[in-house]
Amino acid sequence: VQLVESGGGLVQPGGSLRLSCVASGSFFSFYSMNWYRQASGKQREVVAALTSDYSDDRTSYAESVKGRFTISRDKAKNTVYLQMNSMKPDDTAVYYCNCEVATMLGYLEVWGQGTLVTVSS
Repeated sequence: VQLVESGGGLVQPGGSLRLSCVASGSFFSFYSMNWYRQASGKQREVVAALTSDYSDDRTSYAESVKGRFTISRDKAKNTVYLQMNSMKPDDTAVYYCNCEVATMLGYLEVWGQGTLVTVSS
């Protein structure tokens, strides 16, 4: 199972970006699809999480991004998105996609390679 992220780049304060993460490979379903970030010199932290519960998706967010970021997914495309609005310099970090999936061998946690987001004027 592989995750490929895209959409990072440079944005001005107050601007918006949308990150995408496409999952490929052999798996049955997602337990969760998540976005983490790691700023320079800091620990990796969870930004947004989406948990699949058969009929409904449940989302949660770090306090620092609530009301500004939105996690969503396209089931048909095995893709998870992170829409980031009203961005701040503190949002500058490498953003990682993380998924927990069910495979023939059981539970598997997968990480993407990361995409750099820089918020600066």
